Amino acid sequence: MIYMYSIGVIGDYDSICGFSALGFDIFPVESAERARKELRALAGGGYGIIYITEPFVEELEADCALYEERPVPCVIPIPACTAALGAGEARLKRYVERAVGSDIIFGEQ
Repeated sequence: MIYMYSIGVIGDYDSICGFSALGFDIFPVESAERARKELRALAGGGYGIIYITEPFVEELEADCALYEERPVPCVIPIPACTAALGAGEARLKRYVERAVGSDIIFGEQ
């Protein structure tokens, strides 16, 4: 069986508007509460990948954690145009360490 999922992007408008040119559905939000509502709606609405800007990921850590163990949707932090907080890199590091048992990407040489 083939599943067709959409890709959604949640964040402030300036950070996410360019993603619409790639065919992604964008959901501009101004508050963490609105981001939370959008995340829940997209997670239950046929979205396989949900990109969310780092400032909102920081505020919605508990909500994002609900989807970490599920194959779908994959919630991926992206930098906002105002600041990169490193949340995406930290999450990727955590996933790699869990999958292979050590930090093979970001580890010290």
